[in-house]
Amino acid sequence: MSASITIAIGSTRAPKLRAVEEAFASVGPLLEPGAHFEFLGFDVPSGVRHTPLSRQETMQGAKARVLALDRLARERGENWPFLIGLEGGLDVIAQPESRLVLLENWVCVAGPDREIAWGRSGAIQVPEALAVEVVDRGVELAAAVDAFAGETGIRDAQGAWGVLSRNRITRQEAFRVALVGALAPFFNREAYRRAPAAVFQANARARHSSGGG
Repeated sequence: MSASITIAIGSTRAPKLRAVEEAFASVGPLLEPGAHFEFLGFDVPSGVRHTPLSRQETMQGAKARVLALDRLARERGENWPFLIGLEGGLDVIAQPESRLVLLENWVCVAGPDREIAWGRSGAIQVPEALAVEVVDRGVELAAAVDAFAGETGIRDAQGAWGVLSRNRITRQEAFRVALVGALAPFFNREAYRRAPAAVFQANARARHSSGGG
């Protein structure tokens, strides 16, 4: 009989939940061969503004969701092996003549021993017209993107990622990539637990024995 593993997610948004399910469909067999994964979404606070305006703040929001899940687990007497916090935000980078505003997704994961790991999506540049609304005028990204695209409910569909990339990258896909990265230390533990000096010494010996230079 296969084991059943419950994954707690700090969101009830459909794109985030689907991203988690897709990521575990890919790497779940590496985490626990033959296991059945169940997913529970919870509406927990991020502790940051509705649209984080720095990488640090976005990461802070993702971790706050994990900590909220941990508190919830202890209150309920649950032992969820993986707690997942997902947060999207902007990274505003000052440049000599202008600014660069990037949309990024970050994922924080707490594993069975509550060790923390991180993953990040790629980044996509935000048009200045959209950046003005969100960064300068304080409009929530979801509302600003709806107005920008002339649609409604984009956050629960393709997201700003889809609007800006013409759906070559969706919000769900960006979160999926970030989560696979965050789970890597758990499904590839051998690589992450190697002592740095030992790795490089072994590689150096291998190159020397093969005559490489």
